[in-house]
Amino acid sequence: MQIVTAEEAVKHIKSGDRVFIQSVAAAPQKLIGAMTARSSELEGVEVYHLHTEGGAPYTAAEYRRSFHTNALFVGANLRKAVASGEADYIPSFLSEVPQMFRREILPIDVALIHVSPPDRHGYCSLGTSVDVTLAGVQMAECVIAQINPKMPRTHGDGIIPVNQIDCAVEVDDDIPELPLLDLTAQEIAIGRNCAELIEDGATLQMGIGAIPNAVLQALKSHKDLGIHTEMFADGLIPLLTSGVVNGKLKKVHPNKVVASFVMGTRRLYDFIDDNPEVVMLDVAYVNDPTVIRRNPKVTAINSATEVDLTGQVCADSIGTRIYSGVGGQMDFIRGASVSEGGKPIIGLPSVTSKGESKIVSFLKPGAGVVTTRAHVHWVVTEYGSAYLYGKTLRQRAKELIRIAHPDHREQLEREAFERFNTLD
Repeated sequence: MQIVTAEEAVKHIKSGDRVFIQSVAAAPQKLIGAMTARSSELEGVEVYHLHTEGGAPYTAAEYRRSFHTNALFVGANLRKAVASGEADYIPSFLSEVPQMFRREILPIDVALIHVSPPDRHGYCSLGTSVDVTLAGVQMAECVIAQINPKMPRTHGDGIIPVNQIDCAVEVDDDIPELPLLDLTAQEIAIGRNCAELIEDGATLQMGIGAIPNAVLQALKSHKDLGIHTEMFADGLIPLLTSGVVNGKLKKVHPNKVVASFVMGTRRLYDFIDDNPEVVMLDVAYVNDPTVIRRNPKVTAINSATEVDLTGQVCADSIGTRIYSGVGGQMDFIRGASVSEGGKPIIGLPSVTSKGESKIVSFLKPGAGVVTTRAHVHWVVTEYGSAYLYGKTLRQRAKELIRIAHPDHREQLEREAFERFNTLD
């Protein structure tokens, strides 16, 4: 492994290459900036990644001849570029992205990664993001690393030998953080309603954000919970330190917290650093429904932009506008539904910030169905829980209207009556 400048490192990227960038908080911004600065020397470089924190300067219109991004998940830094056509979105189950790399459906020439310094045995860690990055590293012809002492060293699949890194750049940069925000009364109510469905001894999957944090805050009196999730944030730490989460009843990796990436504050990064209780694994394994189902009472809590009265869930777009991605929602919805005692849950506010109902008669034109109505079991808002599994379309409509915002129930009832002729 050669230690070089960022400018020297990215000279390995050639016109026409396919470049993978590590995910979320581990996006190597020094290398990203240096690659973008070479735009005048490059043409037709294809860029692949999940959501990344920080800037995505290579998506600017002025660089369209040099770079084109194919996002496997769309974060805030890519939404404008995807909407304008400067970047594209590849719908995909998160569990299947690694096989797209490994089967060379999406060949990778260069991987830009962000790792902890090598240990005394000559191994670095992928730190906060193993997810699809492990497959990207394994399949790339050239691996360029950003080595950072502030990147936590995590246990699991993300330990890579320095001889797998072709060249590296040394930095001492802070890892992007996601602060914990105060919860609203609406979010607290959704969290409480979700928590009421969670049994002692359950294995949990939940994401990052206000509603997952609200659920976690409502679990302080629960017992013997386990974690098998694609991601987690700071909200989990109090449950781990108090013993509410101990993983002793899990069948897969008992006594361990299993995840593929994390995003939070420095407190979280320090917590996972060299912590043998936390195991960061390849997302092809973590999100495999056949693995997920082996744990008891898997309770998967995921979000949505809207749910129609038959139970169809849109989670990656607002109408035709791509907002996020398919991600791992279906992986865990399916895994939880076939786990013994499992509960797949869609948790969402009843209305948008503009007061529009998120429970709708019909999804917006162009909206993508991420989770089909056949897969949905529970839908939860601040007004309660609706159980849809095994129910007819009319029964589902009645259940969902019951947990819609009161200001929208009458209109939803009229529209449901027009669609189904009767709700009796």
